[in-house]
Amino acid sequence: MTAVRAGRVAIDGGARGNPGEAGCGIVLDAGGRREEHTVYLGITTNNVAEYAALLAALERAHLLGLEELAVRSDSQLLVEQMNGAYRVKAPHLKPLWLRARTLAAGLRRFSIVHVPRERNRKADALANRAMEHHTSTLPRPEGLS
Repeated sequence: MTAVRAGRVAIDGGARGNPGEAGCGIVLDAGGRREEHTVYLGITTNNVAEYAALLAALERAHLLGLEELAVRSDSQLLVEQMNGAYRVKAPHLKPLWLRARTLAAGLRRFSIVHVPRERNRKADALANRAMEHHTSTLPRPEGLS
């Protein structure tokens, strides 16, 4: 029997100015390893940055061959939209939501839960590093304009 490859990830995205300089941070734990990543996004909104963090995490999970992914985010909007409790009303977020749903559907199991900001400090620090230093350790997720 083959072991299921599972991972846990904390994500955060932010923008200074909304829209403004934006970035996201990802802390991925899988297979006994921890990866910490930043992605600089240029000028965009907070909500786009939150979706970018999720997309980057999902793309990385697929690249690593993970079959299950448990996501933690301090963005209630993102979590509720991904879980179907909130509709995606903003036209510019719909393509990002659709891509995230498609990537999530490619996993055997996917979950996303809301956590308070104080329980998401590392991902937040990485997002701030991306914004301050314009640094990326992962490519910009597909589908971002």
